[in-house]
Amino acid sequence: MTNPDLSARSAVAGWLGLCCLLVFCMVVLGGVTRLTDSGLSMVRWEPVSGVLPPLNQATWQAEFDHYRQFPEYQKINAGMSLDEFKTIFYFEYAHRMLGRAIGLVFAIGLFWLWLRRRLSRSLIPHLIVMFILGAMQGLLGWYMVKSGLVDLPHVSQYRLTAHLGLAILIYLYMLWVIFMLLERKPAVPVSRGLHRATVGLGLLTFVTVLSGGFVAGLKAGHAFNTFPLMAGQWIPPGYLALEPMWRNLFENIPSVQFNHRLLAITTFTLVLVFVFQAVRNKALAGFRRPVITLAGVMTLQVVLGISTLLWYVPVALAAVHQAVALLLLSVTLYVVFRFRKT
Repeated sequence: MTNPDLSARSAVAGWLGLCCLLVFCMVVLGGVTRLTDSGLSMVRWEPVSGVLPPLNQATWQAEFDHYRQFPEYQKINAGMSLDEFKTIFYFEYAHRMLGRAIGLVFAIGLFWLWLRRRLSRSLIPHLIVMFILGAMQGLLGWYMVKSGLVDLPHVSQYRLTAHLGLAILIYLYMLWVIFMLLERKPAVPVSRGLHRATVGLGLLTFVTVLSGGFVAGLKAGHAFNTFPLMAGQWIPPGYLALEPMWRNLFENIPSVQFNHRLLAITTFTLVLVFVFQAVRNKALAGFRRPVITLAGVMTLQVVLGISTLLWYVPVALAAVHQAVALLLLSVTLYVVFRFRKT
């Protein structure tokens, strides 16, 4: 006979797993939208009425005419044809529609599971937090777009990174709840030192991915396309060119790219040290598969990052780099979950 509690947990985990997959696709598609400079093609925010795209020549022309009133067309894309506009419009349209789809899947699944009494009391607070974070993400997305609809047709790298960071937090939060739902055996106790080490690696990996948001926001990947040196130097010229000094961390292209490289190499090195120590420890034999997977995904991500840089940020390769960044965070979170204190 099927355990009703186990059946309910599996149903909720499956629903959240689908939501996770959609958020994963949303982050990657958002990266493609950024890489193709499509994010400012839809200059209005219409959460309800904006479901359908233009359906005939007249509505397409009206949409294009509206776009032409804004700085991106006037200062960057002047002379763009209607067919060219359709290409960038569809990227942003797909991104927004996927966001609506995530909301619908979450709401419908939540209602159905509640109706079937599959939701435990302990789970309700987590679902409320997910709902609030999802609503905040939609508002933050439009707040980000608005930053590029003023005099300077450029989305704020601060708002872009905040938008990316919140999307990742939502994804990881759902994933953590899934891990809890699917856990069949009590966690194996680990030392406080190992627990802290995995949490530290997780935080460092998250910060490294966020620093990539500033690289994308400033298009810093299109500068210094050599490795390991930058303009023939270990520390690039102009590294601390801005005043006050803190602005270099977020607004200076040489600094932002160098810091992302430094964070990535540091994270890679510490991950390899951690994996080496964990594999050697016979008491951690049951943890070898996830930590070895972590080393493999981390290595792949470093190779993709260097390749993306050397090949001047091709859209397809950069999108894979972003997708593997999410995969790396997923594996890291699982390692943190397995090495948590009980």
